[in-house]
Amino acid sequence: MNIADLKGKRITVMGLGLQGGGTGTVRFLVRAGAYVTVTDLKSKKELAPSLEKLKGFKNISFVFQQHRPEDFTKVDMVIKNPLIPWNNKQVKLALEKKIPVEIDSSLFFKLCKNKIIGVTGTKGKTTTSSFIYNILKTAGKNPIKVGVGRVSVLDKLAKLKKDSIVVFELSSWRLSALGKYKLSPEVAVITNIYPDHLNYYKSMEKYIQDKKNIFLYQNKENGCVINQDNEIIKGFEEEIKSRLIKFSKNKISGDEAIYIDNGIIYINNGVDEKKIVNVSDIKLKGEHNLENVMAAIGAAWAVGVKTEIIKKAVLDFKNIAHRLEFVREFSGVKYYNDTTATTPEAALNALKTFSEPIILICGGSDKNLDMHEFGKMIYEKVKGVIFLKGKATEKIISSIRKIDNSLDTEKFNKVESMEKAVEMAKNEAVPGDIVLLSPGAASFGIFTNELDRGEKFREAVKNLK
Repeated sequence: MNIADLKGKRITVMGLGLQGGGTGTVRFLVRAGAYVTVTDLKSKKELAPSLEKLKGFKNISFVFQQHRPEDFTKVDMVIKNPLIPWNNKQVKLALEKKIPVEIDSSLFFKLCKNKIIGVTGTKGKTTTSSFIYNILKTAGKNPIKVGVGRVSVLDKLAKLKKDSIVVFELSSWRLSALGKYKLSPEVAVITNIYPDHLNYYKSMEKYIQDKKNIFLYQNKENGCVINQDNEIIKGFEEEIKSRLIKFSKNKISGDEAIYIDNGIIYINNGVDEKKIVNVSDIKLKGEHNLENVMAAIGAAWAVGVKTEIIKKAVLDFKNIAHRLEFVREFSGVKYYNDTTATTPEAALNALKTFSEPIILICGGSDKNLDMHEFGKMIYEKVKGVIFLKGKATEKIISSIRKIDNSLDTEKFNKVESMEKAVEMAKNEAVPGDIVLLSPGAASFGIFTNELDRGEKFREAVKNLK
């Protein structure tokens, strides 16, 4: 498919949203010469910020607060928001009429002529993608980040140069569309897989199946970088047809791999090993980030970046926003923003990072995840805890109560604003403590999304007096 093929086509964009992805898709399609119908269940007033970004663009019609059948049956293509499930009745209506249904990711893959490094995983996608981008930039590869953060995807096509390498962060939802059209990136990276989004998926198996689309349609000329320490991912090896590069916190012999041995990260080409960096020299905080570092090294190695350039980029890289991000030290207390820890496993990794006493801000809305281990670590390690109200919070408290039913959990602090949470944490903390926002849960209810949650934490911390 070429961009010119979109000219004159009637295309429905299902779900404009407020995060920027929908508006970027519409802008791209209109510039390509398509006639676009935007349909969204929200009202015109609710969508005002997104509509403002489309001011001045022609050939767009809007349908608010409903999805009309004709917008899915009398068009040439439907592009749905990634979060809209494939069993949605309007999506099924289009598919029954043989109308192609795309997500921004599948359309990007069909239109992009450049090499794509795709990165997926339950956690670590953004850090790993940013790390790969940094290495490629250091190597002069003209990289482009796509899908990293809540930004438009299709707009990025115009920024590609002939020699650009795309680094595409791929959620399970975006991978679901690639599976429908049997598409995989030239280099696939899988950071880890843990239970997540079980409020969306009917089973863990369906979640894993979407993740596997990142490598299922590769060929032997492609590359796949996998976490050898993750039991679920280890089970993929027999299905991977491409060049396999493993990474591990333990030495691997006889395979192409990146691993840690005696505090040093090595690359092994299957025969000889070569030192890259000392673990102690890496600026990223958190032991779990060593996996992200090794995954990024593996991707760079797969596209031919020299080891001396990889080393330089690794040593230069620092933490990125909302991921164990140091915000401020106030009255001897350090404040860290880890809002993207939206699963209990991610929050556990954050808690393991610190040896100092921790005042934890956690909880929120539920994704149907098991909170037992998270509750156990809060009970065993955390000095104080402030909960953000939500169904996941009640599950965390319930798991703590099961460990020690003598605790008066009714006295746990549960708040409905970040400002209140930070104020309570400040009053409880003493010099030498850490105040850590690492929710282990989704953000919906109190916040627009997890980034909004992190921004409000930053703001509240910076306003402390």
